[in-house]
Amino acid sequence: MRATAWMGKDKVKVIDVPDPTILSPRDAIVRITTTAICGSDLHLYHGYIPAMRKGDILGHEFMGEVVEVGPQVRNLRPGDRVVVPFPIACGHCTSCQRGLYSVCENSNPNAGIAEKIMGHSPAGIFGYSHLLGGYAGGQAEYARVPFADVGPLKVPDEVPDEQAVMLADVFPTGYMGAEMCDIRPGHLVAVWGAGPVGLL
Repeated sequence: MRATAWMGKDKVKVIDVPDPTILSPRDAIVRITTTAICGSDLHLYHGYIPAMRKGDILGHEFMGEVVEVGPQVRNLRPGDRVVVPFPIACGHCTSCQRGLYSVCENSNPNAGIAEKIMGHSPAGIFGYSHLLGGYAGGQAEYARVPFADVGPLKVPDEVPDEQAVMLADVFPTGYMGAEMCDIRPGHLVAVWGAGPVGLL
């Protein structure tokens, strides 16, 4: 398949890579129909995020069609349209049980390294360095989605990809920011930084 890969600081390239395969009973394979480039990808591009390796597949905002599921994924089936949230969450750890999926305790195999560098470890994230799990991202034709029984959200046919893909990162990030500000009816709100998250 073809994928956008990080080739070093300030360099990306579309390359041929092996198709992803099911590695765990809770995996799914998604054929990517829409992907996005996030402002956070600039941190990778410019070399500010450690633990990138030449050939790493980028992209943490994507959606598509399920083409294969592992035997423990019972909520999805081939043909389902899904949007895939960027944090990878197991659904069973203490953090996930509290709804804190972005700090899943089981999805980042490099949590110890992340904790030393960042002070804590976030969840594994698609296409965002080996510091956050080394998972291949969604700027590709296909993606392996770990814990597919937890993260992917089914998308109704009447919702176009261009709207649904916003649920992978940009919309929930903007929503969380607004929620953290405790905005109430009648409040006057100003947003500094008019990027997509600020606009949402």
